[in-house]
Amino acid sequence: MKDSKIKTLAVTLPVLYSYWRSSCSWRVRIALNLKEIPYDIKPISLIKAGGEQHCNEFRDVNPMEQVPALQIDGHTLIESLNIMHYLEETRPQRALMPQDVHKRAKVMYDKVNDRNGF
Repeated sequence: MKDSKIKTLAVTLPVLYSYWRSSCSWRVRIALNLKEIPYDIKPISLIKAGGEQHCNEFRDVNPMEQVPALQIDGHTLIESLNIMHYLEETRPQRALMPQDVHKRAKVMYDKVNDRNGF
């Protein structure tokens, strides 16, 4: 019997920098979970020590000093809608957006207006 070598691939999970009460972070967590994308979470307190988002370590992740930020596929993405769009484009399984172009446009319109507070 020959020895068989099992090759293991190092899997790097996406890392979500998030604050638990941030609605923008909620959006990204919901999208990741609906798409069944495993990820690690790095909590960033917006309150403790004057806001951890202002520390040098996080500023290196996101110079805008805002959550959420997602490190995935060798990129760091910021802004919840941009992150969700990237996830939809790169991981089309379990789609979050309708396939019909007119319905998709309506969803995009609603997302932009929701974000602008209309």
